[in-house]
Parts: sequence; C-alpha cells; structure tokens
Amino acid sequence: MKINKFKLERYFAIYEFSTKYLLSPSDCESLTMQELIDNADEDSLRMWHNLKLGYTESMGHPVLREEIARFYNNIEADNVITAVPEEAIFITMHALLEENDHVVIIDPVYQSLKEIPASIGCSITHWRMEEKDGHWHLDIDLLEESITPETKMLIINFPHNPTGYLPALEKFNKIIGIARKHNIYIFSDEMYWLLEHGKDMRLPPAADCYEKAISLFGLSKTFSLPGLRVGWIATQEDELLDRLSSLKDYTTICGSAPAEILAIMALRQKEAILEANKERIRDNLEAAREFFTNYGRLFTWLEPGGGSTAFIRLNPEIDVVELCKKIVEEKSIMIVPGEIFDYEGNYFRVGLGRNNFKTILHELEAFFLQEQAKFSMKNF
Repeated sequence: MKINKFKLERYFAIYEFSTKYLLSPSDCESLTMQELIDNADEDSLRMWHNLKLGYTESMGHPVLREEIARFYNNIEADNVITAVPEEAIFITMHALLEENDHVVIIDPVYQSLKEIPASIGCSITHWRMEEKDGHWHLDIDLLEESITPETKMLIINFPHNPTGYLPALEKFNKIIGIARKHNIYIFSDEMYWLLEHGKDMRLPPAADCYEKAISLFGLSKTFSLPGLRVGWIATQEDELLDRLSSLKDYTTICGSAPAEILAIMALRQKEAILEANKERIRDNLEAAREFFTNYGRLFTWLEPGGGSTAFIRLNPEIDVVELCKKIVEEKSIMIVPGEIFDYEGNYFRVGLGRNNFKTILHELEAFFLQEQAKFSMKNF
C-alpha cells in the first residue's frame, strides 16, 4: 500500500512532547487513572479488580457495547464494533471502497479520511468549507453537484475538526437526504459529538438516521481519554459489521482488556465528564473570542459551533507557516498551521479543551507585544 505521510501526526510527533505549550490540541484535558477509578460504580470496579489479562471478544466487551448502544435510538449492541478510532477508519474504508470508486469528502478533514480512499485508488471530490460572514459554511448545492454514478461514499465530520463548524439540523437532514437519494454510504466522523456550544444544536448520529450510514465515535476527544485508544463503529448494516470483524483479525484482533473496563467506567460517568469538558470549552471559547477579536488587525475570529477546536485566519501580510515556526522556536508554543490540513489560506487551529489555554494566550500576547515593531502592520 502506497500512502502519503500523515502530516498532522508527524507534526505532533516533532512538537507534542518537546514544547512547553500546545495551542492546537484537539482533545480535552485528559483524565487521570485515579480520577476515573475514584468515580467508578461498584460493578465496573468489580470487573476491574477481577480482570484477567487475556484475549477479549473481537467485537468488543458485551457490557461495553451495551453502554455504547445507549447513545443511539436505532442502534443495538449488536450494531456496534469497537476498535481504535484510526483502525476503525482504516478497516471501514477497506471494507466498502474499491479502486475507481468515487468519494466526496468534506475539506479540510483529518488526513486519513482522504488518504486511505486515495490509497485504495478512489477518485476524490473535496467538498470545501468556506468562510462566510464570520462563520464557516458548507454549500449543499456543491454537494449535490459532486455526486456522480460512480460515487460510493460521502465522508463528513460534525462538529468539524478543525473549524468547529456544525450545520443546523435542517441542513444535516438535507445531507442525509442526498445520500439516500443516490444510495451512497455516509461515513460520519463524530469524534467531537456531545461538545456542541449551544442548546438544541446537537445533531443525531448519522447511523441513527440512515441505514447506509456509519458513525465513528470514541473516548479520545469528548471523554478526555485518548490514551485508552477506544473507539467504535455503529451501523445498521449487519453485513458491514461482519466484514469489519474479518478485517479487524488482520489489525488488532481484539481490544485491550484493561482499556475496555476503563471505558465502561467512563461511559457510566459520562454526565460528569461531559459537563466538565463543556464548561472548560465554554470558558476557553470566551477567552479566545475576546483575545482574537481584540487583536483584530492580526486575526479574523471565526466562531465555531461545536467541538474543541477553532480555525482562525491570520492577516495575509504575515505568513502563517513562518509565524508558527517563529513562535515555537522563541516561546515553545506549538501551533498547527492550516497547510498541515492541506487547506489553502492563512489559517491555524486553536484547541479549546485544555486547562492551560489562558496561560498560553498570555504567552502569545507577550510574544506579539515584543515583536510588534517587526510586523509590517500598525496598531494591531
């Protein structure tokens, strides 16, 4: 298999553990093992203390899959297979796509969602996110125009990484309707689901709405547990689940026994975990909005609707790649420029889910105040 270098992951490999500050992480502040266990219910604690470190069921622990199914209305435990989130993307694409299939993909997007179809030999149309009136926007007409007789799959991601875009329910239903009309699969990356910024903004999982939809969710982002490496695919298609199980035999075979029990603990305390993360994001979002608006000569603030990231435009007089390089070298602050997502324009990602976000903004402000004489603009 020939596949391009994963630019985002290689970028994080360089800076994630060597810099003092990360302005651009996509996850929320990680829970400690002790926090998770201290708040666990008696049943999951019993499973934890009696755990044998043997092989686990390929589809996932039955209790874990039952807990997962509670998120959905039309999905039962038998409609779920657990996997590492990246693994879930890999095996699903290989289960459904073939050479010369056509795929429509939201753009920008997490790189594996486009690189794996490309490596299979699919042709790709990018459904590009556009900046409009201080927000991000998707044109439904462009989606309809992109569908061809060879189109096999539409790949979407809401809340969207990196922009934080979240369509209204009416627009989401139109997307589902287009896929149903043309009888194509939807692969819906929902890793930032449940982190909507406003009341009544939450979208239903695509797998609940459409019989040919595949919903990806997991514990890395919304649940602050990326180290568990627990995710899952939910779908109404029984045949697809059988194919995913067969492909998983060639990847991890089964999940980690300790990670599965810890995942059960997390899902049983989901209300507390979600509220803590949403409160942190709300607080950081307010600080980000104020900071980037105050420095309006440097930045264009683009309001996100959900998730734990925002995608901000830097004034075109300053090259974003060079600025990110300078900041990481001089202030040890890692910032991800938009070109890492293969997205044209002077954009960069901001992560809203970490405890030290305001401290990083303070450090960033000190940098700009120190460097302002070197910029070509005035009174920023």
